[in-house]
Amino acid sequence: MLTNAAAKAAEAPLARAYKLHDQGGLHLLVRPTGSKSWQLKYRWRGREKLLTIGQFPAVNVAQARMAQANAKADLERGVDPGAKLIRGNDTNDTLEQLARAWHRHNQPTWSAAHAADVLGSLERDIFPELGERPIGAIQPPELLNAMRSVERRGNVVSAQRLRQRLSEIFAFGVAEGLCTGNPAANLGAAMREAPPATPHPALTQIESCRQLLQACEYLPARPMTKLASRYLALTVVRLDSVRGMRWGELEGLDGSQPVWHVPPARLKLKRSKKDEERFEHLVPLVPAAVDVLRQAAGVRAWNQVDSTALVFPGRFEDQPIGEGAIGELYKRAGFAGRHVPHGWRASFSTIMNETLSEGWRASIDATLGHAKGDKVEAAYNRSQLLERRRMVLQGWAELLVG
Repeated sequence: MLTNAAAKAAEAPLARAYKLHDQGGLHLLVRPTGSKSWQLKYRWRGREKLLTIGQFPAVNVAQARMAQANAKADLERGVDPGAKLIRGNDTNDTLEQLARAWHRHNQPTWSAAHAADVLGSLERDIFPELGERPIGAIQPPELLNAMRSVERRGNVVSAQRLRQRLSEIFAFGVAEGLCTGNPAANLGAAMREAPPATPHPALTQIESCRQLLQACEYLPARPMTKLASRYLALTVVRLDSVRGMRWGELEGLDGSQPVWHVPPARLKLKRSKKDEERFEHLVPLVPAAVDVLRQAAGVRAWNQVDSTALVFPGRFEDQPIGEGAIGELYKRAGFAGRHVPHGWRASFSTIMNETLSEGWRASIDATLGHAKGDKVEAAYNRSQLLERRRMVLQGWAELLVG
């Protein structure tokens, strides 16, 4: 990928023009005259086309990439970017362009669910009114009005998150040289404070936990939803980890120490792709959990299951069970307001800390995948405590399902 320094250092050839390639069809054309122009090669309705974005250095690398990304967004909307005048200077860059560039910059380190949530909040609450505004012309009161519209819907927490995202977007723009100030930086002083977080409803008596699982078994519901619920309760992971689970993440199911490798993308972790193995969460699978997986596989043997397929698909094989499917199951079982899917983690922590001695606390926390408070220790102490965690989960399974 190009840098501003590399673009500046490019020398004019003696006889003919040449290209310095960047990404996604974007390149810098260096002509014999010494002029340097950003061009974007793309396909429109089966034909190859070329879009000239602007000249370097009036249009720097970051601005050219923003124009390239904007053109890609036009193509996805069925619009030929060549029919529009795409400028790269900061007087014409809009808030939507800047926000989408910031989103693309951070997306590789976010989970798919978080990335969709971030973009969705901007598309819903910012782009309709302010998306086309030049970033250099936006004033704090405009952003504050947008935040207060969200607050009036009763979403104070969402408004605070949106304020934080806008501040990060403008900070990104300042760093890239696309704007000179951050009009979102001080909005918090005029916004309502978010209320204290409400804990997820969770059962804290093992008898009630058993009753919930038993009640679900007798309800008329999709088998995969019931199996996913049981597996969630036995592994005490987060719901997204189970919904997106694929067969290729499982190891040693025929052995005595089967393990599930949960990738960071489905955890509450912000990591790069190169950290996948280092920061994955290993879940020791006890016999009760493996039995659920056997039921999910049906008549197929482990080596006959597609490693890329979802373990618990929804109504369509390539889509996970609905985000609210297990929660609805619990409501129908008569546990509305008493327990939610995420509540299994609190149930497990409460009951196992009461059941086991103080010496097991670290193993219980490790089972839940809680990050260590000491960041230095977290970086160097990668002990997974797998055997102790397997013992904890086996004890939990015996209490829960016998």
